[in-house]
Amino acid sequence: MNARMLKTEEYLVEKEPYYEPVGNEVAIFEAAYRNRLPILLKGPTGCGKTRFMEHMAWRLKRPLVTVSCHDDLTASDLVGRYLVKGGETLWVDGPLTRAARTGGICYLDEIVEARKDTMVVLHPLADDRRVLPIEKLGVLLEANPEFCLAISYNPGYQSVLKDLKQSTRQRFVALEFDYPFPELEKKIIVAETAIDAPVAERLVKFAHMTRNLKGSGLEEGASTRLLVHAAKLIVTGVAPVAACRSAIAQALTDDAEMLAAVQELSSSLF
Repeated sequence: MNARMLKTEEYLVEKEPYYEPVGNEVAIFEAAYRNRLPILLKGPTGCGKTRFMEHMAWRLKRPLVTVSCHDDLTASDLVGRYLVKGGETLWVDGPLTRAARTGGICYLDEIVEARKDTMVVLHPLADDRRVLPIEKLGVLLEANPEFCLAISYNPGYQSVLKDLKQSTRQRFVALEFDYPFPELEKKIIVAETAIDAPVAERLVKFAHMTRNLKGSGLEEGASTRLLVHAAKLIVTGVAPVAACRSAIAQALTDDAEMLAAVQELSSSLF
């Protein structure tokens, strides 16, 4: 039997990702990292959690291994498995093992979407033990001192059945994210797309109108990510109202009445 452990150099973030701090999240993350504490990011979709992780990986000069969690994600997907290749049986590290072994940052995005057995694997990594049991190898892997575990989820989307248990939550240092205040959000959109500032300002106003509809027909309002999408369309020549419909309204809902209402809001601004 041979083992194949993928190198993490390919996961290094070489160019600084653009990120505008909203509060003291950078300082808290760095302090948690120095103290080898795992980190929980919570906040609405599209508010900058993933970009923040990319920025911190760049600042700390550590490889970033990102896993988008889903219903079929198992503990074996994270830890690793045996594969038969060319007549040989190979052990292939999963992303969590790879990061723990080499001192990378493992970021599990939307962790509550994963199957429940994944949480059991995380617990010994997320406390003072910092070990990863690899049952199929009969190994208790001690995490590299530079390893960092980070997870995220959106509290607004979770049901009682898909919430983080206290036994998991209380192992993590939590950072709460939200959409930036208007002036900063406008700055982000301009920096990301080179759109004119007055148009960016109207996009932000439009976003706040949709966010006020949360719980009154919309599950979520327009995220900063959707505003950037719309701005990119506008910069390349798409009319603002059409851009808002395609990049924002259609992404938020399929309900005909809500689409008409959201479209009316954009028409009032553009």
